[in-house]
Amino acid sequence: MPRGQKNKHRKRLKNKKHNQEKGHPEKDESQDKGHHKRDDSQDHKEAAQDSAAIEEMPPCSSSSVPGKILETPPVSETNSDVGWPSCIPSPVTICSDDLDFDDEIYCQCGGNSLYSEYRTCQNIPCKHCLDMYVAFVEQYVLYKFKMKQLIVRKDLINVIEPKYQYRFNEISKRAFENIETVFGVSVIEIDSTNHIYDLVSNLKLPNKGRVCAGRGLPKTGLLMTILAMIFMKGNSVSEEDIWKFLNFMQVYPGRKHFIYREPRKLITQDFVRLKYLEYGQIPNSDPPCYQFQWGPKAYAETTKMKVLEFMAKGSGVEPSTFSVQYAEALKEENQKIKIRKWYPILAQKHCLGHGHHHIHKVMTPQ
Repeated sequence: MPRGQKNKHRKRLKNKKHNQEKGHPEKDESQDKGHHKRDDSQDHKEAAQDSAAIEEMPPCSSSSVPGKILETPPVSETNSDVGWPSCIPSPVTICSDDLDFDDEIYCQCGGNSLYSEYRTCQNIPCKHCLDMYVAFVEQYVLYKFKMKQLIVRKDLINVIEPKYQYRFNEISKRAFENIETVFGVSVIEIDSTNHIYDLVSNLKLPNKGRVCAGRGLPKTGLLMTILAMIFMKGNSVSEEDIWKFLNFMQVYPGRKHFIYREPRKLITQDFVRLKYLEYGQIPNSDPPCYQFQWGPKAYAETTKMKVLEFMAKGSGVEPSTFSVQYAEALKEENQKIKIRKWYPILAQKHCLGHGHHHIHKVMTPQ
């Protein structure tokens, strides 16, 4: 290589080395910046993909075509190891007395369906979806009862999405049991031909358990709860203890309740007037305190065992869990069985004795 070219070559290598040593940190910094930019863009891209996937994920029912049954998802989308999805809110057992349930919107063929307002999942069967339809049936039955309208089996089936309608018996059974547990009424099929149901109160409260005239929901559950409390507390309970317990149920004296209206009036006046409760001052109490006891109609229409079973069912336990009260209730049941067993014999003897005495009196000369 000629001398001039050799010098130029050396100079170029020297400048290149100098530029590399001087520019290396800047290059690293720019690389780091580029790396961060790529990470940020990647994160945004993934987030966009996730949101798009959520928006594209179809619900079980279409709001535009109510009752349409979707095809079974591909095998790749189903996974037996995946747990039950949280696709709906928790089931609601009771509904407000002021609830507006528009059956023209929710429960007529050709209109929007109640279930179309909720995002269900595609798993078959889905436990949470079944819970949702149990809640729907409860709400619909209570709404129809409140409005004094017929409760028809066909309408109850229409509340349920078509792909779950084959499980109507299971769903309705659970819904009816929940209503009985809360409201103290039984859902009975009163017309087997047209499949019409009605709510029958466990106690003979006026207006099918509503107590007052007009529309409303049954108050039997509250009365059964108070009767159970009285029994649990030794057959009498102070008014103070009643309200302490009812406060846990969001029931307060002097505050309007969406089912019980004015609870203090209902408990201390209406139930007392109907002779289901006795309400009086505790002897020698100073300042005056008041207590509740069973009234004569409560003794006539129910038993200690029935109210104990009602409370135990609501608490999710067996009646025998309350051992002392269960023994007392069982003793009462056995006594009543004996009375029913011997009553016909005693009645027959009483009639025969009365007839013989009457004949003897008539035949006796005056």
